[in-house]
Amino acid sequence: MSEELASGPKESPPAPRAEPSEVWKKGGRLLSVLLAMNVLLFACTLISGGAFNKVAVYDTDVFALLTAMMLLATLWILFYLLRTARCPNAVPYQDAHASPIWLRGGLVLFGICTLVMDVFKTGYYSSFFGCQSAIKILHPLIQAIFVIIQTYFLWVSAKDCIHVHLDLTRCGLMFTLTTNLAIWMAAVVDESVHQAHLYSSALSNTSHPQRAGSPLGGDPCPCDTAICQVFQQGYFYLYPFNIEYSLFASTMLYVMWKNVGRLLASTPSHGHMPSLVNFFRETFFAGPILGLLLFLLGLAVFITYEVQVSGEESHTQQALVIYYSFNIVCLGLMTLVSLSGSVIYRFDRRAMDHHKNPTRTLDVALLMGAALGQYAISYYSIVAVVAGTPRDLLGGLDLAHALLMIAQHTFQNVFIIESLHRGPPEAEPQDNPPKEPCQGLIFANQDALHSLPACPPSPTLAIPSSAGPQEAVAVILAPRGHWRRRCLKDISLFLLLCNVILWILPAFGARPHFSSTVEMEFYGYSLWAAIVNICLPFGIFYRMHAVSSLLEVYVLS
Repeated sequence: MSEELASGPKESPPAPRAEPSEVWKKGGRLLSVLLAMNVLLFACTLISGGAFNKVAVYDTDVFALLTAMMLLATLWILFYLLRTARCPNAVPYQDAHASPIWLRGGLVLFGICTLVMDVFKTGYYSSFFGCQSAIKILHPLIQAIFVIIQTYFLWVSAKDCIHVHLDLTRCGLMFTLTTNLAIWMAAVVDESVHQAHLYSSALSNTSHPQRAGSPLGGDPCPCDTAICQVFQQGYFYLYPFNIEYSLFASTMLYVMWKNVGRLLASTPSHGHMPSLVNFFRETFFAGPILGLLLFLLGLAVFITYEVQVSGEESHTQQALVIYYSFNIVCLGLMTLVSLSGSVIYRFDRRAMDHHKNPTRTLDVALLMGAALGQYAISYYSIVAVVAGTPRDLLGGLDLAHALLMIAQHTFQNVFIIESLHRGPPEAEPQDNPPKEPCQGLIFANQDALHSLPACPPSPTLAIPSSAGPQEAVAVILAPRGHWRRRCLKDISLFLLLCNVILWILPAFGARPHFSSTVEMEFYGYSLWAAIVNICLPFGIFYRMHAVSSLLEVYVLS
């Protein structure tokens, strides 16, 4: 019986003897990283060059490059699926921590929205086929095929620790990751230039001719029909889903790349997806209810902002006051709640999980890295408000918003990172290690636990850990509805709903950075637009990645 317990979970069988160990893992990783860097830099150069009319790089060149990259990545994915299906020992291990069900579910949801966006883009480009290149219609069709195949690939293979064709697999994964990043950058540039054109049109109060395809470039073509304008507006509103799909896929591909050739030990796995019936179980309902109220209020603020910001100047000022006021209240509550969660952890007896976990390492790195974008915008706003003139109500709200944005990101990151490093609820620290072994005991009386010698857990206890009897005592003495656990679940659900609404606001067009004149007059339009267009996409990605991490925090609580 003890030998069966020591063998670990089913997804960690012993390494196949026929496969020799990798001689130099870093050599294969270095080769794949160099390939990805060169391809990504070339793609970024072409995409950024195509964003300006004065550069002799047309949007057809960008579409041709992205189409070729997606075709190559699709062919490699098909090769990977065929090779692993024909080789039974190709994937001897499965990383239980990689790509939980909510991450793959989010990928499927964003993938479906991306397919709808491709339909709108195909309809838009087909509206004036006579003055367009065929690559503009071919590109969304190829992207739809790529999204379907890649989504299936990540759904079935995201946990793989493959042990065949190691260098080829690393290069293929990195190339596919680079393809997703190139698609992400093209979408961000397209959407940013579109927002800049809308702002320029609002300033000049003149109508500009519709551009063919996207704002990446090309000769202007008329878009006079109603169906053409519906297609154009539709695919621009669906861009946020395409952006998030590319980033979700990139993170999952990176974890797969880290797991190539990995030998897993029998580490405990405590990630699981709660059922819909028990999703709000063991909570005080205060967090979900308050978060839902803020979510609905945020939707009302978003609609009000979008209606008033395009009207008269007085209505724009009112819309900005409402927008900043809501964000100040929301960010303030999120800061206090995150700080409360960190304080609750000071009384938590759960042990820290120090096992090697590439997924958790990537989550922490993305949370810290993506927060830098919003940090940068906030600090630029603080300098503009403090050093600029005049100091009015809008400037004060802008300053408070920037300060609270920094505080909220900081305390929320601390709470999430500490939560991800906690063990499961039953993993209590062991104060006194067991000295006298005993086997086959069944505790029918709780009081008898205090009079028995310490002993390691046996299969009769059904405790999925190897720490000691103190865990069994903690599980019995601390019921599942412990107040700390309920508070942490409420906190995670409240922060999750707030991050969703704070993702919706900027992702779907609420950009007070261009409506407020505080930073615009201080830095000038060109510099401020460059700052916002570079940093804001990272801030938007931070919100959605925080949602994924908070859902995992809820499960681990």
